[in-house]
Amino acid sequence: MSTAPQSQNPEPAHHYIVRRTVEACNLAKEAAGAAAEGIATGSTTLLNSLRQRERELDTLDMEIDSGVTTAITEVTPAEARELLACMKFMIGLERIGDLLLSFANSAQAAGGRIDSEDTRDLTQMATILEKMLTDCGESFSNREIGKAIDVLRADAEMDRLRNLIFLRHIENPENVARQASLQVIFMTQSLERAGDHAKNLAEEVCHIVSGHTVRHVLMAYDKPVEQMFIDYLRRRDQHR
Repeated sequence: MSTAPQSQNPEPAHHYIVRRTVEACNLAKEAAGAAAEGIATGSTTLLNSLRQRERELDTLDMEIDSGVTTAITEVTPAEARELLACMKFMIGLERIGDLLLSFANSAQAAGGRIDSEDTRDLTQMATILEKMLTDCGESFSNREIGKAIDVLRADAEMDRLRNLIFLRHIENPENVARQASLQVIFMTQSLERAGDHAKNLAEEVCHIVSGHTVRHVLMAYDKPVEQMFIDYLRRRDQHR
C-alpha cells in the first residue's frame, strides 16, 4: 500500500468562480481608488496604473466566462443562478475598468489645466464609486442586501455631482472662463456611467438574494423602522 500523502480535493469550480468574481470586485475598487487619488494629486503613475488594472479585469472576464460555460451543466439550479450572476458581474466590472481607463486618458490629456472645483468634484465622484464597488463586493460575497441598498442610494449623489459639473461647463451661468471643459465632461461621464454599472451590480445582488426585483426590495427598505418591526412580528407568528 502506498504511504504517499493524499492530495487535498481541488476547489470546486463553482466556489472558484464566485471567489474570482469577488476578487474582480476588489480589483475594480482599487482602480476607482487609484483614479480618485490620481486626479486629486495629479499623479501620472496612479493614472497609468489603471491601464494594467483594466487588462487584469479583461483577463478575469474571459476566465470567468469560460469557467461558467464549463461548470454550469454540473451544478445545482441554485448554483447555476449564482454562476450566471458571476457572469453578469464580470460584464459590469469589465466595463467599469474600460470607463476608468477612459477617465485616466482624459485626465492626462487635460494635464494640469483642471480647475480646483472640478478636481474636488471628480475626486469625490471617484471616491463614491470606490465605496460603491466595495459595497458591491461585500454584498455579493456575504449575500447582504443592506450593502446593495447603500449602492443604489449612492448613485443619486453621483448624479448630483455630474449635474453640478455639467452646469459649470455647459450652461456656465456665471460666464466664467473654464479650462479643459471637454476633458472634464468626458471624465464626468465616465465616472457617472461606471456608477450606473455599479448600481446594476447591486440590483443583481438584490435579485439573487431575495428572489425579487429591486423595486420590491426598495419598497421594503423604504418602510419606517416601526412598520418593518411589525412585519417581522407577523412573519414570526405565521411560522409558529
